[in-house]
This record gives sequence, structure tokens and C-alpha cells, in this order.
Amino acid sequence: MSLLEDALNKIKPLDQEVMNKTWEHLDSLSKPLRSLGVLEEIAVKISGMTGEVFNKIKKKNILIFCADNGVCDEGVSGCSQEVTNIVTNNLPNYTTGVGILAKFYGSEIRVIDVGVKGTISNKKVIDKKIREGSNNMALGEALTREEVIKAINIGIESVDILVKEGYNLIGTGEMGIGNTSTSTAVIAALLDLDVEELVGLGAGLTEGGLENKKKILRRSLELNNPNKDDVIDVLSKVGGLDIASLCGSFIGAAKNRIPIVIDGLISSAAALCAYKIDKGVKNFMFSSHKSTEKAMNEVYKEMNLEPMFDLKMRLGEGSGCPIAFSIIESALTILSEMDTFDKAGLDNDESENYKKLYEERKKYEKEV
Repeated sequence: MSLLEDALNKIKPLDQEVMNKTWEHLDSLSKPLRSLGVLEEIAVKISGMTGEVFNKIKKKNILIFCADNGVCDEGVSGCSQEVTNIVTNNLPNYTTGVGILAKFYGSEIRVIDVGVKGTISNKKVIDKKIREGSNNMALGEALTREEVIKAINIGIESVDILVKEGYNLIGTGEMGIGNTSTSTAVIAALLDLDVEELVGLGAGLTEGGLENKKKILRRSLELNNPNKDDVIDVLSKVGGLDIASLCGSFIGAAKNRIPIVIDGLISSAAALCAYKIDKGVKNFMFSSHKSTEKAMNEVYKEMNLEPMFDLKMRLGEGSGCPIAFSIIESALTILSEMDTFDKAGLDNDESENYKKLYEERKKYEKEV
């Protein structure tokens, strides 16, 4: 059995019984019923993953997969392709956007080269290079099926390793100039949407380059004709090694029953790929921020996910994950440390009053 098949066989549903117990405890806390909204939903979802009512984040890490994209030859990005190599070398130094935020929020990052052009001199970058960048998808298939599967397996293995090292909260990041183009093409193919309606400016493209980007993505999809019912086919024809590896990391998190956070457009494309392979992976995902990229909003709509916050971010790298980590940890702290009505010295009548008010409010909101 392959690593991917083994991982998929180990993905099981959330533990509904434990989730019900978690709701019961949350409803016994000294506050109006369900008044902490999404924070309570986060705590319950993690209980369903672990099978425990009370949970604590031991260690957290952001997996950053780096790879170049051949479609850059078509001028789809405002940045030169050499930037991929430069930033990949800098990422482990915690001096880029994601590194600064990771340090501030007490998270670590792990940088993995799966397809960067040229030599990476920073020894802290893990070398899992499959090839030096993908082919130009505007001229033919970006990757082979074998390369895509290898990248997915690297993503699964990377999570397995982190879990063995004691990490139980994972974020997803990437570095690869041109990967908003590959991500948009992947999303358009999988959701059968008009790619020109999805194309955004990416991290560094100006208005003038937008029409060219639309033209190149349309040509790539028409030329390669990816099968929307076959994720591996879509990734091999118009994807990238970073997206495929991230796809594997989402599958790996579901296999290991730990929470994993979606960052921006590229990791959302990977999350969609994992979801299309096995819908059960969604149970282990959290979305971080709302993106300015149209394609990412279509992914959220398809997967029925809502971003935790909107700070108009568009950096990538996994920069939304540390902020989302802090929200997740806040949710777990509320669950485990807040007083119940009894401990707070509030009588049962007050608790019942809150329940009554909650039911009346639900009824009112439904009518409105």
C-alpha cells in the first residue's frame, strides 16, 4: 500500500460524542450561552479531532514548501523568478513576514525545498527537491503524475515527522514566484469555473499585467484540458510542487487527527485538492484570513469554510497561520480555564435564564 493510500485509510470522522460533551461544558461556563461564537466552535471541533474534551497546544509549526513554476516565463508575475531562491534561503532565519509573526506568537517554521531552481545554501532548508521547477504549463503539462504523487507523499511524511516530534498544531505556507497563477488554474479546473473571472493581481502584479495573466491561464487550461474529477491529473497539468506537497500536508494532518491551518490562496488551492481526494480532511482544517484573491473565496464557498479574520493580507508564506494559532489557543484556554456557573458562585437559576434567553434569541434570528 502506498503512503497516500495508507493515510487516506486512516482518516476517520470527528468524535461526535466527545463534541457533545464539550458543548455541555461550554454551556455550563459563566457566560451567556454560545456568546463566544466561533471560539466555542473551534474548541468543539478540536475535541472531535482528539477525542478529549480539554486540549492544549504543545508545540506548533508552519510547514513551508518552496518550488519554482515554469509559467513565470510568460510574465505572469511582477517579481523575477530568482526571488524564490532568495526568500527560501531567508525563511529559516525568521526575518521574513511569516518568520517575524511566528517568533512573536511562539511558533516554529520548517522550510522544505521541493522544487526551487538553483542551489539552496541555507542548511536549515530541508532538501526534498523533486526537480528544479515545473515545466511551463502554457506550453504543455507542468509535471508528471509520478512527480505529483511524490510531492504529496513528502507533505504527508512532513506532518508525520512533526507529530512524532510532539507538534500538535500545523500551519501551511509556501514560496514560489508564479504560484498564484498555478493555484488559480487548479481552482478553476477543480471547480469548473471561468479562470478569467478568478484571476487576481497576486503579490506583485500591476493592473497592466492582469490581462496577460488571464490570457496565459486560459491558454494553459485549454491546452492541457485537466480532468476535474482527477486531482492528480489537475495538479500534473496546471499545478506546482508546492501545491501538491501542501495537499499532502492536509491529508497528513487528517491522518494524525491534528488541526491544520489554511493560509492564503496557494494553501487554499492545496486544501481544495485534499478535500476533493477525501472530503473527510475538511474536519481537521481551519481557515485563517480572508483573501483579496477571488479564487480563494470560491474555495471557501465550495468547502463551506469561513475565514477567522480579514486584515487584507496577501503576503503568503504562511503569514496568516501564527495569528490563527493565537485564536485557536484562545479558544482552548477559554474551554479549560473559565469558571463554570457553580465555581463563579452563580446559582442554577441564572444558568437556566441564560439558556432561555439563548433559545429566544435563536427563534428571533430565524424569524428575522
